[in-house]
Amino acid sequence: MAVRVVVGAQWGDEAKGKIVDLFAQQADLVVRYAGGSNAGHTVCTDGQTYKFHLIPSGILHPHVTPVIADGVVIDLRALEAEANALATQGIDTRRLRIGLGAHLTLPYHRLLDELQEAHAEGRLGTTRRGIGPTYADKAARIGLRMADLLDPARCRARLQRVLTARNAMLQRVYGAQPLEVDVLMAELMHHAERWREHLVDAPALLMDALDAGRAILMEGAQGTLLDLDYGTYPYVTSSHPVAAGACLGTGIPPNRLDEIWGVAKAYTTRVGEGPFPTELHDEVGDYIRERGREYGTTTGRARRCGWLDLVALRYAARVNGFHALAITLLDVLSGLPTLRVCTAYRLDGQLTRQFVADGFTLARCEPVYEELPGWQEELSDCRRRDALPLNAQRYVEFIESYVGVPVRLISVGPAREQTIVG
Repeated sequence: MAVRVVVGAQWGDEAKGKIVDLFAQQADLVVRYAGGSNAGHTVCTDGQTYKFHLIPSGILHPHVTPVIADGVVIDLRALEAEANALATQGIDTRRLRIGLGAHLTLPYHRLLDELQEAHAEGRLGTTRRGIGPTYADKAARIGLRMADLLDPARCRARLQRVLTARNAMLQRVYGAQPLEVDVLMAELMHHAERWREHLVDAPALLMDALDAGRAILMEGAQGTLLDLDYGTYPYVTSSHPVAAGACLGTGIPPNRLDEIWGVAKAYTTRVGEGPFPTELHDEVGDYIRERGREYGTTTGRARRCGWLDLVALRYAARVNGFHALAITLLDVLSGLPTLRVCTAYRLDGQLTRQFVADGFTLARCEPVYEELPGWQEELSDCRRRDALPLNAQRYVEFIESYVGVPVRLISVGPAREQTIVG
């Protein structure tokens, strides 16, 4: 492995954390390339459960250098809380490296996110972590970056500039109290002292590692269908979870990517607002939610659950150029007598196998299903694909045939060892 990218193939929450943790055993560096503290990865190993939001989950492996790259937006409060929580579990975060170009999610971003969601006519269902406003400031070229923390005078000048605009919006549009530059500066200087020794030129670090023949694992956040350009707009995140985002967020060029892995659940889930053609509003949806423990790592919100959407998964495979698929939570489907998979949509009376990356149009799509026989056996002890019940094997084969990508990893439980490889 030189450069391997792990991408969510659905609307996020595909159990990427476990897959990254498995692959990190073969990596020298594990790099988070996009998103912010709205992400959530859970890893279960050695009887402990670890929850990640900003720090790459590869930090669990002592030989790995974890890197938060420039494409990530960093809430310094969340980063400190996460590092402190990991420290109580015996995880040393001194190896963590943070890109100088990573933008900062500041208190006014979180406040604006909350106010905009509360006042919007059509809610997007954001996590209210300030991610959208942070990326908006980045695009407007008024955002603060980790590099600004190293120069207090520069930091204050840039903060004062953006606060002038953001306080005006908070007061005049939402009737909220303005934020004080002195208070924010004191907090930023505290964080500057905490993280100063972790800051690096991330693109240079990664390219030097490549030239030295070191193995790099790129860790995505959210999923393809939440991509700002290629997801179900406007019900999307503000970054690029797709494989191309790994290049944008790290500075590693496309021709250096060796493997692109898509991670998909054996069914489909979504958090927040937005269209979801295969969503279930019945006892089967409840069954999947409870067996799969489908509650958000970051927000605790119950996830919306539905049948596997192969139209969407095939689209994700094409957009990302997947070399292989990892299918997770196959064990959750045990006990259902019949399974349904969406193989087409009916849109305005016409059948189509093309995914519609437009939130308003996708909301008009009706799923067309094929039924497959289920299985009753529990899968948690299976360690080979041919040890799975025959109907479970056929379910995986159906996914491979439709999507056109081999399934090379199957997760049958949350623990590291509950994995079928090959």
